[in-house]
Amino acid sequence: MNAPSDANLAAYDSTATAWSWPGTLTWRLVMLAALVVGLSGAGAGWLVAQASGQDAVRRMVDQQNDEVEVFARLLSSKIEQSQKVLRTVAAGITPDMLDLPSTLEWLLQQGLPAVQFFDSMLVARQDGELRVNLHNGRFEKASQLEPSARDALRRTLVDGKPMVVELVASRSSDARIMFTMPLHRDDGSVLGVVAGVLRLQSQGVLPVSMALPQRPDTRLLVFTRDGTILSHSDPTRVMGRVGDEPGLASVFAQWIGQDGPVLGQAATQVLPGHVVSMAGMPLPQWMVARVSDSQAVLAPLQGAQNAALWKAAGVTTVGAVLLAALLLYLLQPLARLRDRARQQWADPDPGATAAQPWPRASGELGALVEAFRGLQGQQMQQQQRHELLEAQLQTLLHCASVGIIISRGGRLEHLSRQACRMLGYQPEELQGKPGVLICATEADGDALAARVHSVFAAQGVFDGDLRLRRKDGSLVWARVQGHALRGADPGAGIVWMLEEMTTTHEERRQDAWVSSHDPLTQLDNRQRFEQRLRQLLGDPAPAADGVKALVQAQGQGGAHPGVVLFLDLDHFTLINEVAGHDAGDDVLRHVARVLEAHLRQAGWAARMGGDEFAVVLPGCTAVHGLAVAEQLRTAIAAWEPVYQGRSFTLGVSIGMVVLEPGVHDVAGLLHAADMACYDAKRAGRNQVVRRPVQGPALAQ
Repeated sequence: MNAPSDANLAAYDSTATAWSWPGTLTWRLVMLAALVVGLSGAGAGWLVAQASGQDAVRRMVDQQNDEVEVFARLLSSKIEQSQKVLRTVAAGITPDMLDLPSTLEWLLQQGLPAVQFFDSMLVARQDGELRVNLHNGRFEKASQLEPSARDALRRTLVDGKPMVVELVASRSSDARIMFTMPLHRDDGSVLGVVAGVLRLQSQGVLPVSMALPQRPDTRLLVFTRDGTILSHSDPTRVMGRVGDEPGLASVFAQWIGQDGPVLGQAATQVLPGHVVSMAGMPLPQWMVARVSDSQAVLAPLQGAQNAALWKAAGVTTVGAVLLAALLLYLLQPLARLRDRARQQWADPDPGATAAQPWPRASGELGALVEAFRGLQGQQMQQQQRHELLEAQLQTLLHCASVGIIISRGGRLEHLSRQACRMLGYQPEELQGKPGVLICATEADGDALAARVHSVFAAQGVFDGDLRLRRKDGSLVWARVQGHALRGADPGAGIVWMLEEMTTTHEERRQDAWVSSHDPLTQLDNRQRFEQRLRQLLGDPAPAADGVKALVQAQGQGGAHPGVVLFLDLDHFTLINEVAGHDAGDDVLRHVARVLEAHLRQAGWAARMGGDEFAVVLPGCTAVHGLAVAEQLRTAIAAWEPVYQGRSFTLGVSIGMVVLEPGVHDVAGLLHAADMACYDAKRAGRNQVVRRPVQGPALAQ
């Protein structure tokens, strides 16, 4: 293929900046790329937001878990410190003092400074008698002691173990905690009990300073096993029920169902909308809980995430736009290639657009450009070949000695000069016209169409004599042979060859012609064949002028007098039996046309009777005779007629004898050819067998 010239390159450079509107493929790629970038950005932002949110929740859980555990330990240490102070007081009380109230009162009021740690101090003997009821530095009567306090003293005397008892009052300001410590004799028996009472929100238990500031997003609680709130970020909730706390009720119910959490350890649960951390206290079996509203706590983070997502969306949008613009720019050569290809194929003359440049590109697109350039070259070559074939066809139609007509779909497309002369028309008068125009009558046209269809279906070709009408209305007989342009399908087009047979038809009406020709195949009959063969062999009997001329032309008595072929069709009886005698007659007529088509002026053929034919090739050598015999055998064997929907295979056995000098006996010659044909039959049929002439056929 020729390289583009400098002018073409210059033309390309001048139009390279022109914008070609992208096609659907480009827009789909752009939309797909933008969608991928958008989804990738959104997915990445969502994953980052989820990861940051989970990380924030994890940090909040860890921090809250640590805070609750530290608070529980600090509160436990206060309880233990209060118990140690009470143990110091118990160590200072002797058994004798329980019987001397005045001594015991002096000791509690002035002798032991540790007593001042408690708001109230109680001492009871083993029999349950309250010996001292010291409240805020004043001694009160035993009758003023609350029943819950008496019950706590009694349980300690019975169990002999220290206790921490929460005294629940009707108001949060009256809530108090009682610490009890048993008094033992030297033998370990319980002598009595001493108890110290502290206000719940006193410095020794739960001072106000330990509570978290009141905030809407988090709460710190201390509550008992029965669900009574001892401390709360909201003071109004003290002495309330844990079951009324949002976010904590379900965790408390789970805690009760599992017999409480592990004391001394903190655990955190993340619930929908809340994060709950709990830690147990060993001795009083209290619980410290912190409840945080996760939505409120994470609101700043969510705001930052939203801002980050908006920024990411903006960056993603800008990236998608830039990517789309880049794709449009990179795929611009593809749009130019599309426009150039459309221009190439839309122009009926490819040579007119051949000089226009193709777009420059590399990679796969460059390969497409090269492919289109190659197709352009092939198109130009095909156009040149088409123009050459068209010129050759016109030359053939102009110079052919026989009439040629090419038809398609029942209309005449091309006509040779000889065909137009035969019909009396100019080519332009018949081109594109229906074929019925040249038929003798309209009825003949309909019959011919049906006949052509059936003959092509059965034989694949058409060969017969037709009566046609000239332009002036006169009739002409023509020998017509039709061959389909594509296989045996007449719909793809048919090539017709016409030879005028008007004179021959007039001769066939004469008695002499009828008596010397076979009425079915219109070949010479046996009598005529033997007469012509006898004249060829130099028989002194009178010869017709035409035969004498042929003998003289072939050089009678020369070195190569000729060849005789005897043909017998194979499997012809099967066609007659299965398809009928009409099909058999059709086969015989077709074989006769095949013989005539191959012989032309090289010899003549005759029907000897039944399915037997004979051929004479004057002046033919043995080698050429074998070649002609093989051509005839191949042509007949290649034909597969179809009758009644069934395909038949036809063959021919051929016997050949050479007309050696000195051969004059026609009967002996035909007998030798017949025996050679018999040898071909016996050898397997459908073959050529040569046999020499012997016996009386040779002149002495």
